[in-house]
Amino acid sequence: MLSVRAAVLYTALLLGANPVAADVAAADAARAGDMRKLNFAPAVAVPEIGLIGMDDAPRSLAEFRGEWVVLNFWATWCPPCRTEMPSLGALQKVLGADGVEVVTVATGRNAVPAITEFFREAGVEHLIALRDPKSALAHEMGIAGLPVTVILNPDGEEVARLIGDADWSAPEARAVFAALMR
Repeated sequence: MLSVRAAVLYTALLLGANPVAADVAAADAARAGDMRKLNFAPAVAVPEIGLIGMDDAPRSLAEFRGEWVVLNFWATWCPPCRTEMPSLGALQKVLGADGVEVVTVATGRNAVPAITEFFREAGVEHLIALRDPKSALAHEMGIAGLPVTVILNPDGEEVARLIGDADWSAPEARAVFAALMR
């Protein structure tokens, strides 16, 4: 009898001590529509590689710890990125106050005026735009094509990845985040 109680207690402590794992399982089960392309995996640390803001100031993903981060790798020359970007802006507008931060990373050679023009043409106003001019972060994270969107948990670890574009403003995307943030 003691071993059954110990097993139950251990299981309860394990589940209670790791609520993010339970949230990921619920979010994985909630995938539908474009979100079926979102692949969940065990949490992995993201490399601490510096990025650059639109004002040329150094930036870091560590700034966003404590929030769920939708980290979108894109480029100004990428047609699917142009299609996807407004939906990322809509996601930020809807979930930004709830602890979700959409952070875009223009990887490779993307001049600030071109990024500004891209956002203006796409009608994007609610997104953080960072730059990875030498693609150092993209390479370290294994980003081979664009766009790629990576979900980071509040500890700054990658928990999911979607390769290609998606409609992040769709109810299916909100359902995934609602499950993650329980």
